[in-house]
Amino acid sequence: MSFKATVLTLYPEMFPGHLGTSLAGRAAERGQWSLDAVNIRDFAEDRHRSVDDTPAGGGAGMVLRADILGRAIDAVSAGDDRPRLLMSPRGKPLTQARVRELAEGPGAVIVCGRFEGVDQRVIDRRGLEEVSIGDYILSGGEPAALVLLDAVIRVLPGVMGNALSGTHESFENGLLEHPHYTRPAEWEGETIPDVLTSGNHAVIDKWRHEQALRLTAARRPELVAGKESDDE
Repeated sequence: MSFKATVLTLYPEMFPGHLGTSLAGRAAERGQWSLDAVNIRDFAEDRHRSVDDTPAGGGAGMVLRADILGRAIDAVSAGDDRPRLLMSPRGKPLTQARVRELAEGPGAVIVCGRFEGVDQRVIDRRGLEEVSIGDYILSGGEPAALVLLDAVIRVLPGVMGNALSGTHESFENGLLEHPHYTRPAEWEGETIPDVLTSGNHAVIDKWRHEQALRLTAARRPELVAGKESDDE
């Protein structure tokens, strides 16, 4: 089954961006996923192709209109069961678990917000799942959509050459990833830890897990809450 992404945006020229290269680009060429970038302005009805209006109640900026965005969503997702996502800083944080859930499905319809936001009625009536990639503000949802798709595409079956490549990465087991080393054995007076050249894979696995725990506790302590007692 191929993963089908449809992106609703005011700037379709921003896609596929970096997703046309490297692993994602080759996976698209093999038909493992596809992307259709649709211009929201195509669903406007006035000669200026207007898609926004002033906020009800006053305030700065403009708001994407519900009627126009609703038509766009209906046109690209009629009769399909793909999740409808809205990239939004107020959304639920994107996690690796959610990424894998999306990768196991048929695809996604992704709405890229602009201006001050999207009329709440279209969010409610079209069942948009608001998704955030971090606690900061972008100029629009397009970069966030590219980030989400990048994360999903790389875990699609067969995209990474080695099926085990993603299993020990950060967040896959609730921890940040352990440190990595490779040749040369000594560089600027620093050597590879002896345990990694010991050939004892049980000891290596234990060391890597301990390092992941220490790193996570130092940088993201909320991720290890409840894990310490399990790993004592």
